Amino acid sequence: MEGVINIEKCFEKFSDTFSPKIVGELNGQNVLLVRCEGDKVPWHTHDHEDEMFFVLDGTLEVLEKDSSLTLHAGEFCIVRKGVEHRVVPQGHVKLMLFEPQGIAHTGSIKTEITLERYERLEP
Repeated sequence: MEGVINIEKCFEKFSDTFSPKIVGELNGQNVLLVRCEGDKVPWHTHDHEDEMFFVLDGTLEVLEKDSSLTLHAGEFCIVRKGVEHRVVPQGHVKLMLFEPQGIAHTGSIKTEITLERYERLEP
């Protein structure tokens, strides 16, 4: 067993936004924490991977071309592979993401927030 991972202590270690940090791995999935603020995420798709957004703090709008969801702390949604989407935080938002290892951060779209690989946080 790897031990206890304290989410709040992990968030205390970084302040940058739209830069997911790996805090765990399981079954080929990364467990990531990310801070979001501002309207910076482009419309994009992940052709082969579903993506899960779990709001820990704040309010997040998850937009698809024909619909939208509003997520609050303690709520999550899954965007299915191949669905064009973007997220817009309302103020400062803390998220936990579950994503397959190797997923392209913003799909095939490259912007100022796009990362080639995620940093690992040591809990």
